[in-house]
Amino acid sequence: MTTTTLLLNGRVHSPSMPDATAMAVRDGVVVWLGSDDVGRGQFPGAAVTDLGGAFVAPAFVDSHVHTTATGLTLTGLDLRQATSLRHCLDLLAGYARSRPDGVIWAHGWDESRWPEGAAPSTADVDTAVGDRPAYLSRVDVHSAAASTALRRAAGVGDREPLTADAHHLVRRAAREGLSAGQRRDARQAALDAAAASGIVAVHECAGPNIGGLDDWDELRAFEHGVDVVGYWGEQVTDAGQARELVEKTGAHGLAGDLFVDGALGSRTAWLHEPYADAPECCPAPTGNSYLSAEAATAHLSACTAAGVTAGFHVIGDAAVTAVVEALEAVVERFGQVAVARLGHRLEHLEMVTDAQAAKLGNWGVIASMQPNFDALWGGDAGMYAQRLGNDRASRLNPFALLASQGVPLAFGSDTPVTDMNPWATVRAATMHHTPGSAISARAAFAAATRGGWRAGGVRDGVMGTLVPGAPASYAIWEADGFDVAAPADSVARWSTDPRSRVPVLPSLDDRLPRCRQTVHRGAVIHG
Repeated sequence: MTTTTLLLNGRVHSPSMPDATAMAVRDGVVVWLGSDDVGRGQFPGAAVTDLGGAFVAPAFVDSHVHTTATGLTLTGLDLRQATSLRHCLDLLAGYARSRPDGVIWAHGWDESRWPEGAAPSTADVDTAVGDRPAYLSRVDVHSAAASTALRRAAGVGDREPLTADAHHLVRRAAREGLSAGQRRDARQAALDAAAASGIVAVHECAGPNIGGLDDWDELRAFEHGVDVVGYWGEQVTDAGQARELVEKTGAHGLAGDLFVDGALGSRTAWLHEPYADAPECCPAPTGNSYLSAEAATAHLSACTAAGVTAGFHVIGDAAVTAVVEALEAVVERFGQVAVARLGHRLEHLEMVTDAQAAKLGNWGVIASMQPNFDALWGGDAGMYAQRLGNDRASRLNPFALLASQGVPLAFGSDTPVTDMNPWATVRAATMHHTPGSAISARAAFAAATRGGWRAGGVRDGVMGTLVPGAPASYAIWEADGFDVAAPADSVARWSTDPRSRVPVLPSLDDRLPRCRQTVHRGAVIHG
């Protein structure tokens, strides 16, 4: 049965009709855009939705998530709110008292923002929880604190904080202490939160050392209105192995969080020069290297030969150098067109030079990045400056450089590392701490919508837009100071000259837009 819905009295963000105030949807597809009076006459029998001045925009895609871990933060203890070590431990103790049984899963402490500047110790955690298993991941999830009981269960020693293999063992032990119901509830909470944020698709970055195969299989079988595009971060060395692993996992690619290095906050990102605030830090003054240039080359070659998207988690400048060298070798072997066709992707890509950006642009390598990293840790007094010094820190996350060199951008949150609110992502990309590194609101919005679909392999030219013939995947937003009756120049911060026919976006200066409803391919998944 053919059904038509007519949305009236709003503002529709559409490149084909930038002044549209109405949109018609039939059987999950956008069929028309225009003005209210024409729409009423053209679709007299349609079900009418009165937008009341709300803003309709293409739905967002989050290009880097960890679904179960996000849900465990939503249903467990979120330590991102902690303002000091003492506050963190008080939150932990209170949570333990309110839930006297089972493993304690907590996430988000960040000692770089605390007056003490010290991470929670095992003794601190034991004092708060007693003889119970407790896992406290740092905000970047590349190091953790844990109770003695959990360390004992994982078979690790007393090294603090936990990083690399020791961290993976402790996290696995904590995960094994969760019930199937807890994991299910966590996934539901995470995907519900995505839908409530106007997100209709997420790119799950999974792997053996992240959630494990069990979590991956459970997530793939989980039914929800939000699409989950899965990447499996496990290294392969030949084409047959790549095909076999893709068939086994059902992954969209052997990419995502295949770690070349760690994170700057945990001092495990792989650098050319030592960390400024810990030049003698352990395990190494320049961080951790988990995958060499040779190993990266083997993985890229195997995936390219098999026709599979490959990619890596890469943050530090030494890690970026290793991956660019690997890509160069693969381009020389297979040709630029063959490499670009597969859309290989790099997650985070925080420390990239001009020359490297030019090469990545030529090779069609996608940069899956998180603008909120700069919002949280950029600037002269931020964590980046603490770890690297102001000079190196000022060159991180160069969105404008990458865009200028033709590198396709896809934006995400790396949730639970940062909040998944996509408008916060767009705002952060336009308000970079370093002058000259920000991009326009239009480019940032595109990276958070069409860029995500492109990174996931959808390159039909219409997905992620609102034009006739496009899937009806959109969100309805209430935004302060953005009324359908207001002239376009009332939102001058985001608009261009009206003659350019570019649809405007709401102001993000004060409060972010609030999602009223999210629709994916014509089906309401939130609101």
